[in-house]
Amino acid sequence: MRLLLVEDDKLLGNGILSGLRQAGYAVDWVQDGETALSVCQGDQYDAVILDLGLPRMSGLEVLDQLRAMGRIIPVLVLTSRDAISERIEGLDRGADDYMIKPFDLDELSARIRALLRRSSGRSLPVIIHRDILLDPASHLVTRNGTPVELSPREFAILQTLLENAGRVMSRSRLEESLYSWKDEIESNAVDVHIHHLRKKLGSELIRTIRGVGYIVDKAV
Repeated sequence: MRLLLVEDDKLLGNGILSGLRQAGYAVDWVQDGETALSVCQGDQYDAVILDLGLPRMSGLEVLDQLRAMGRIIPVLVLTSRDAISERIEGLDRGADDYMIKPFDLDELSARIRALLRRSSGRSLPVIIHRDILLDPASHLVTRNGTPVELSPREFAILQTLLENAGRVMSRSRLEESLYSWKDEIESNAVDVHIHHLRKKLGSELIRTIRGVGYIVDKAV
C-alpha cells in the first residue's frame, strides 16, 4: 500500500514517515500543498495523510482541488485545530477522517487501515479469499489455517490483488503499491514476488493476463 504524507513539520513528518514504513507502507513525503496536489495528479496513492496548515496552499484547498478533479482517494486530515466547527468543515469538504495533534502512531495506522478497508468495499477487518486469510493489522497470512511467511512486499502485492479480486492489476500499478520515490525498482521485481507467492500459496491463485498484468479471480 502506497501513501502520500503531506506535512511541513520536519520533526513530526520524519516520525510519521518512519512509523508508517515500519508498518509496511510505501510512503512519499511532501511538505507543501502545491507539491501535494501536483504529485496526486501524476502518481497513484491508496490514501493521503494531509496536514491543514501548509505553505503555498492550505490542506483544505488541496482537498477541494482533489475532490473537484474527481479523485476519490481516501484523505485523513491531521490538524492541531480542535474546534468542532473546523472538523465539520473539513469532513463536509471531502475529508474521510480527522486526527488531532498530538496523536499515537498506532492509532494513525489503525485509522489508515480502516480507510483502506472502506475504500475497497470491505466490512471485515480481514480479507478472506477461499482458503486464504490476510490480516492487514497483524500482517498475518494463513492458508487453511496455517501461517504463511511473506516478505513485506509479497504481503503488499497479495493485499492489492485480493482487495481488487476480479480486476486485472497492471505491473506498473503493483509497482506503485510497493515502492516510494526513494526505492530503486528492479525491472522484474513484481514477477519475482508473484513467483514466490505462487510457490507459497498455490499456482492457481494468481493468473497472468499476458501483456496486461495479474489477477486474482473472485471467489465463487
